[in-house]
Amino acid sequence: MEALGSVAGVQDGSRKAIIAAFFANLGIAIAKFVGFLLTRSAGLLAEAGHSLADTGNQGLLMFGGRRAKRPADHAHPFGYGPERYFWSFVVALVLFSMGGLFALYEGIHKFSDPHEIKKIWVAYAILVVSIALETYSLTTAAKEANRVRGKRSWWTFIRTSKAPELPVVLLEDIGAETGLVVALLGLTMADITGDARWDAAGSITIGVLLIVIAIILAVEMKGLLIGEAASDEQLDAIKTALASHPEVHGIIHLKTMHLGPDQLLVAAKLDVAPEITAAQLAVVIDETEATVRAAIPVGAMVYLEPDIKRSPAQ
Repeated sequence: MEALGSVAGVQDGSRKAIIAAFFANLGIAIAKFVGFLLTRSAGLLAEAGHSLADTGNQGLLMFGGRRAKRPADHAHPFGYGPERYFWSFVVALVLFSMGGLFALYEGIHKFSDPHEIKKIWVAYAILVVSIALETYSLTTAAKEANRVRGKRSWWTFIRTSKAPELPVVLLEDIGAETGLVVALLGLTMADITGDARWDAAGSITIGVLLIVIAIILAVEMKGLLIGEAASDEQLDAIKTALASHPEVHGIIHLKTMHLGPDQLLVAAKLDVAPEITAAQLAVVIDETEATVRAAIPVGAMVYLEPDIKRSPAQ
């Protein structure tokens, strides 16, 4: 599971998937724009805008990853880890506007005022090459995600992953691959029937698809920005670590929150033995904090409050 896996491995996998997606989308965007200028295909123009947005999105993910590595300072004592969530949220907005709305607008415009598609073989060639490049990007992202998702389904992985980059790249690539197939179908129908509105309908379908994906991404990133708790696996490991010290009689309450994909805030009130001295209590707290940090693979900021559990009447 990602929760108990290697944080370094997740970061390396995310970086590899982002770089693969960046270069694939950059090449595809250039090819589609050239193809649109030659063919005047609405589907190609919609796909070109989509690929350009995806290229910019990979740049935003890399930018957010670098910004998140800055050390904590006086203004941000818990560090800059949430920057990765923020820029992933921006990616969703870009995908919605530059990708989805642009494709929807172009499709509706071309549907109401269709134009003959020129040099249609150029459009076919570009779409086929684009599908091959996008398949490479998607395969790379899926391979890296498989290393950390464990037995979780793909949907569960996207919903529960605390590292935003791999789910973002996966959803973008799935949307791009599906959009290319839709564009190819629309172009084929326009070629067979001689009616360019089929090509426009493909562009409209692509726009709707991208808007749906953007909304899913925005909802997931919003949850991470607000602050999500540790996974069930991490919570179990933390509880076991807290209760492992002989002087800790129980956990009164426990709260956790991700400050970033690889940083977790842990705050707990512990029921400790009432007869121990202040010096002994300090040792108990230090040892318990060390045990918690060793139990989970992310960087943990641990704050423990000792207390004595009282009966309800007290």
